[in-house]
Formats: sequence, C-alpha cells, structure tokens
Amino acid sequence: QVQLVESGGGLVQAGGSLRLSCAASGFTFRNYAMGWFRQAPGKERDFVAVISFAGGTTDYADSVKGRFTISRDNAKNTVYLQMNSLKPEDTAVYYCAAGPSIANLRASGQRNYWGQGTQVTVSS
Repeated sequence: QVQLVESGGGLVQAGGSLRLSCAASGFTFRNYAMGWFRQAPGKERDFVAVISFAGGTTDYADSVKGRFTISRDNAKNTVYLQMNSLKPEDTAVYYCAAGPSIANLRASGQRNYWGQGTQVTVSS
C-alpha cells in the first residue's frame, strides 16, 4: 500500500526554523516527482515546492522563495522541506505529495498520492 508519512511539524517562533520529512513506501520513489503543499484553516490547499525525480529541478511558491528548500534522498525514500525565517502566515497543515511529473503535482491530478499532513504553527 502506498504511504506518505510526514513528520517534523510543531510550534516555532517567528524567525525560527523547522525541517519537515516525508517517508515514502509502496511505490518506486525514484520514479516520482515529489512536492509539498499546505492548507491554512478556512483556506484552499496551496502549492509550496516541488522537486524532480533525481532532485535536479525544483520550484517554489513566490511566498516561500529564499526561505524554504526542498530536497530528496532517493536511497532513503524521503523528501524534506527545510523552512527558515518562518512567519506566522506560514502556519498551516503541510502535506507531502508524490506524482508522475511536476506538472501533474502542480495540477493536483488524480494520479498523485498524498500524505496525512503535519501541523506547523508559527507564533508571533
């Protein structure tokens, strides 16, 4: 069974850092693009970052550019999101996702897999 399990969320003060991890199983990790999305209370789920199969291509939402870094370790079937200079507006549930391409992930296509989410709360 396909599983994406996020960890590393928590409570942090504005200006602080967190590193999220997503452990994948049940599919060929290296053949999938990976991404992070987030959803704040009462808001739609938003794109945060994506990374290609081998990590050579990345893209970020404008709101997190220069602060967040996505990376992956295909030997460990794990994708990461390093979040620095956190702001209260970054508060959300963060979801890990896997898809057959970056384009499919960005489009939230039906061929994507999703994790259960991990809460990130940034206090002012």
